[in-house]
Amino acid sequence: MNNKTQEQSKSHPFIGLSIAKLMRPKHWIKNGFVLAPLLFTGLFSDPDAITKTLTITFLFCIASSAVYVLNDIKDIDNDRKHPKKSQTRPLASGAISIPQALILLVCLYIILIAGYFFLPAATLVLFGYIILNIGYSFYLKHQPVLDIFTIAIGFVLRVFAGATVLHVPVSAWMFVTTLCLALFLAAVKRRQELQDRGISGREVLGAYSISLVNRFAEMAATGALVFYSLFVVTTRPELAITIPIVLFGIYRYWYIVEMTNAGESPTEALLSDPQLMITVVIWIIVSAYTIITGQAPI
Repeated sequence: MNNKTQEQSKSHPFIGLSIAKLMRPKHWIKNGFVLAPLLFTGLFSDPDAITKTLTITFLFCIASSAVYVLNDIKDIDNDRKHPKKSQTRPLASGAISIPQALILLVCLYIILIAGYFFLPAATLVLFGYIILNIGYSFYLKHQPVLDIFTIAIGFVLRVFAGATVLHVPVSAWMFVTTLCLALFLAAVKRRQELQDRGISGREVLGAYSISLVNRFAEMAATGALVFYSLFVVTTRPELAITIPIVLFGIYRYWYIVEMTNAGESPTEALLSDPQLMITVVIWIIVSAYTIITGQAPI
């Protein structure tokens, strides 16, 4: 059976499942950062604010899927040579053809363009996110340090979009906290890639060492905790009770990375560990409660 026939035989029966896999919906959890301004401004009891925030969150999910599709199209040749990606990526495995992926990409972009007419200001931030990720796919991911910061800025843009859609100012502490937390996740991701596959994993890894990215991660984790604490003290002092929860979350995540080698994907690390998921849920509940009542639970 030639390659073309093999692709067609793979893609036909499970095309819907393969399209869903290409869009990587489990990674949509990262777009939870869009909800942060809704939580910290206390507007989660306002139906209009909820509707607008959920809409821009949905659009970010579509945008992130579009980024994954474009990246997989660009990297299809390299992915076909990879022992794992050649089996798990729909394009590399032949489950979906490039023309089918391009049609999907166009459909996703149409949804995003339509979103502009409902939430123009926030959607402009989203377009900035897409442009940044296109730059990452074609150039920035090959540049040491810039690659890590590009990933982190993507999370900052999510928070900024969540604030823009609500027309509310957000503390500078929140932005720098988000940046540090995202830098921590990105540095750990690079560390795990180096540990698992060495410099053969991706081109930019040749410019790093495990000890270097460990220092990056340590600095970023410390910064995230310090700036979150400053944000709480200066803006939401009633949230001081959540600082130990955040500290535990950072410790737990690092433990998972070290002991289970799950750091390459923050999403998989979160979803694979019940304690970490419970920690996130507790943080959300405690934060919402203290913001509503203005006091910490006893």
